[in-house]
Amino acid sequence: MILLHALAAAVIIACALYMILSRNLVRILLGLALMATGVNVMLFVVGGNGVRQPPLIRDGEQILGPSADPTSQALILTAIVIGFALTIVLATIVLRGWRSTGSLDARDLEATEQQRDAESIEPAS
Repeated sequence: MILLHALAAAVIIACALYMILSRNLVRILLGLALMATGVNVMLFVVGGNGVRQPPLIRDGEQILGPSADPTSQALILTAIVIGFALTIVLATIVLRGWRSTGSLDARDLEATEQQRDAESIEPAS
């Protein structure tokens, strides 16, 4: 089962890399969100799913069944929050770029930026 999860994480990350290498800003945004999901699955795989003792057991209590590792759960929860925040910030940047250029192609944004830099360097007559 762990091998299946590791394979799923690898496929998700490979698809995310393919999307990130695109020139379309929306695909890049979705690729980064997919990369965050792949990292979450990878953290899940690293946490393992074997039977483990809970981190704290009071005297006289018995363990009823297997418990999960709270460290991997905390890391995954933190990664979800950070990935969501990153997606929102990048969506705002993509929206701003689309409004300024009218295009979702990354090359158009770069050309606009170079044009603005050239205009700021040239002195006005």
